[in-house]
Amino acid sequence: MVKAVWNDTVIAESNDTVVVENNHYFPIQSVAPGILSPTKTTSICPWKGTAKYYSVNAGGKTNVDAAWYYAEPKTAAAEIKGRVAF
Repeated sequence: MVKAVWNDTVIAESNDTVVVENNHYFPIQSVAPGILSPTKTTSICPWKGTAKYYSVNAGGKTNVDAAWYYAEPKTAAAEIKGRVAF
């Protein structure tokens, strides 16, 4: 089981992660409820596409833009659709 932990809180855990560029992409359903809040931040990766960001809220603190996902990844990164990394 792979776990993502921040501020002494397990924010996601799954046996089904995809590792891309040393980041574990978790199925979005494996993220604890109430942890993520969308932000307006985006970035562009030439081979993955446009990333959108979430802030992570855990243990009474917020880590702004600490999670990201690709809503419509390019073909080369299709395996990370529906997943989030931290």
